[in-house]
Formats: sequence, C-alpha cells, structure tokens
Amino acid sequence: MKNLWAPWRIAYIQEQPKESGCFLCNSFQSNQDEKHLIVYRGKECFCILNKYPYNSGHLMIVPNKHKPDISDLTDQEMLEIMKLTRDMKELLMAMMEPEGFNLGINLGRSAGAGLVGHFHLHIVPRWNGDTNFMPIISDVKIIPQSLEDLYKEFKKRL
Repeated sequence: MKNLWAPWRIAYIQEQPKESGCFLCNSFQSNQDEKHLIVYRGKECFCILNKYPYNSGHLMIVPNKHKPDISDLTDQEMLEIMKLTRDMKELLMAMMEPEGFNLGINLGRSAGAGLVGHFHLHIVPRWNGDTNFMPIISDVKIIPQSLEDLYKEFKKRL
C-alpha cells in the first residue's frame, strides 16, 4: 500500500471540540477573513472557500443572515447570490481554466447537505479526468493547491 501525504486533512481530524454554533455565521461575524477563507463580502451575501473541498477552487456563496432554506431568502439576497455566483464562476475561469462547473444547493440532510441550518450554494470547478480511481479505490482525493495560496490568488484578483 502506498501513502499519500495530505497534511491539510489533519486539522479536520484533530478539530476538537467542533466549533459551536453555525460555522458560516461564526466566520461571517469574525473580522478574520483570511483565517476563515472569506474571499468576498457583499451587502447580502459572502463568498468563502470550502475548507474541505471537493475540488480545487471549491467556493460557497452564503447569505449573511442565518437562513435555512431558499424559501427564506429575500429577493435582494437571491439576486446577489446569483450575481456573485456568476462573478465567482468567471473569476475561477480566469484563474484556473476549468472545463466545467458543478453548481449545487443541497436542502436537507437526505439531499446531501452537510450543514442543514444555513443555506449556501456550492461552486465546484471541474476538469476532464478529475474523477478517477483514487476516490473509489483508496478513498483519496488529490487537491493540487493549498487553500492559503488559493485564498491569496482570489484576494489579488478581487
């Protein structure tokens, strides 16, 4: 068996106790954007790098207010979420040149939501061949760029 070095995962494994309350609200309310990987703050929503990404560049667009469901969002929040989704998708295109994107909203645990209490929209850049045998056989996903470097790249371009 071969080992893959993935030092960024140890923080998740060792994180004890888990953050109390909603991690998205806690991140938004702090003034430590770099620590929490917030790349953009708007009037109604913010954009944050996913700390445990499905792929390099995985972002989440999140309303500033704690709202569990898309039905709870105001028209202004919906509009800004969609505009920011468009703008971040274009920025990811310029930065990383992906060949496609997954945009996702999971409402409820049975739908795959890891966080059910605070609505958010995922933007996941995709490349041909980015799914291979590794996740299936070895339960391993390779992320080629550190979150810190990616955060700095976003801040340079915004």
